[in-house]
Amino acid sequence: MKLDHLGIAVPDLEAALEFWRDALGLELVDIEVVESEGVRTAFLPVGDASIELLEPMDETGVIARHIERRGPGIHHICMKVDGLQEHLDDLEGAGVRLVDRQPRPGAHGKNVAFIHPKSTGGVLLELAEPGDKA
Repeated sequence: MKLDHLGIAVPDLEAALEFWRDALGLELVDIEVVESEGVRTAFLPVGDASIELLEPMDETGVIARHIERRGPGIHHICMKVDGLQEHLDDLEGAGVRLVDRQPRPGAHGKNVAFIHPKSTGGVLLELAEPGDKA
């Protein structure tokens, strides 16, 4: 397992890029719409991992609700794994509370699944593995 990215919820992607890209000097790799999650994402590499900025596309999505309840800021930590479904099966067998029991499509063509914060000490944890397009 390796750190893949830190997901940061932002109300305005362009405004957030003014800091992360323009002021801090990180390279913007791409901006992608993830329709299934209702977000626009921007990835900025930092060493072997990335910062993922997440902007809600409307007020009904998960990121919009997160910002409404908790404000902008860190939303999740993502770990890179091989054998995602096997990890999920093992975690569920160990009594870990899962948000996703099956992988689903994520940004950059990856397959992703989330582990509930009640099982991780309060941190939303995403597990990701390369999909067909990654």
